[in-house]
Amino acid sequence: MASIVLLHSAVGLRPAVLADAERLRSAGHTVVTPDMYEGATFRTVEEGVAHRDVVGEDVLAVRAAAATEGLPPGQVWAGYSLGGWFALEALQRHGGAGALFVGFDGAPSNGVPCQVHVADGDPWVEQDALTALAARGVEVHRYAGGHLFCDPDLPDSDAASTALLWERALEFLARL
Repeated sequence: MASIVLLHSAVGLRPAVLADAERLRSAGHTVVTPDMYEGATFRTVEEGVAHRDVVGEDVLAVRAAAATEGLPPGQVWAGYSLGGWFALEALQRHGGAGALFVGFDGAPSNGVPCQVHVADGDPWVEQDALTALAARGVEVHRYAGGHLFCDPDLPDSDAASTALLWERALEFLARL
């Protein structure tokens, strides 16, 4: 089973992220969920991005690094949107067994297996970047709903898309 670092989006370490971590643990994985916002959560991406800008990406990077210090090599780095960016940075610095991103249009360039999950027409995701990722062999999956479609407490959630995301993600993790 995989050891996973799951990094939250700009809306913070919301109950949906913690529920996703429990879903992964129930499948036999070990999961760490660093709280880069130190308890702050938001109802919109815009509010969360404003908070990110006040705190500063450098501070958030330090918090994420401190929370994952001492973890053994071979982590799967996972993240939602902003958390995907921090996960990708950590993966490129430390290596890892894989990457799993939701609402994020990046992927490692070192051949590490990666799966990307995004909503169709997501304004926070560059569609051309997704095409380029797919051309490189990255697994790119598209869904209904909005940017953070897998958070049931947000207005752009989509239950069917979330169920399919987790079916695909658990299958991906089983292959690592």
